[in-house]
Amino acid sequence: MNKNETTELINFSCHISDYREGEHFNAFHSLGIVLSGVMELNDGQRKKQFKQGDLYSTRKNHLMKFVKHPPENGAFKSLTLSFDEKLLRDFSKEYDYKSEAKQKSSAYISFRPNKALTSFMQSLLDYDDILNNNSDMTLIRLKQKEALILLLKYDITLKDVLFDFTPPYKIDLESFMNKNFHFNVHLDRFAYLTGRSLATFKRDFQKTFNTSPRSWLQQRRLEEAYYLLTEKEQTVSDIYLDLGFENLSHFSYAFKKHFGYPPRELGS
Repeated sequence: MNKNETTELINFSCHISDYREGEHFNAFHSLGIVLSGVMELNDGQRKKQFKQGDLYSTRKNHLMKFVKHPPENGAFKSLTLSFDEKLLRDFSKEYDYKSEAKQKSSAYISFRPNKALTSFMQSLLDYDDILNNNSDMTLIRLKQKEALILLLKYDITLKDVLFDFTPPYKIDLESFMNKNFHFNVHLDRFAYLTGRSLATFKRDFQKTFNTSPRSWLQQRRLEEAYYLLTEKEQTVSDIYLDLGFENLSHFSYAFKKHFGYPPRELGS
């Protein structure tokens, strides 16, 4: 595992103002805890807020949006431990855990109150050196294994998700894109999640939508923006990030170019 991958395995997050982490592709399974404030997870179909003390798990090969809200006069804090594929494969062999039934896992799950998992996650805060630079891989591996043992004691069926190493299979492109068009991720992510190479994705996309992915995504997002502004009476500031636009000026420019007038004429 290279250094860039290693830095993601244990992550301590701290923000003193509302923070949108933007679009995110979950490359690893993870276990996290909110230490203070509120975190909202959004997989495009549903949103859920996690408060101080809540445990959550995000799932590999899913698209996700994060919004982190600090408490009044305080800072948002969370701690996340990720499980890379090498670790999971080694653990699977060592402890003889296998995925026995392919499950359609959601992008994230919540947990019932669990003293063992909560205490374990809070104990990681004592390992300042790991949190600072993720440098001690021996200790990190031990902590990852400890977390997996606790997770499987909490729910043995998690093995069917954690130890499923099959890549995404080819799925219906039209349905997937209409559910996930508002995620601002690279096309190769869309391709991978639909079980295609990038070249096949572009070819299938042209056949399905009769246009290029970039053109379709821009138009689909703008059409949704128009609907939200006119039918749902949402504001411009409420929607542009949720629809995959990088900033307000980019959204306003694209909207005016497409419709002939700026979005502020429809919503504040």
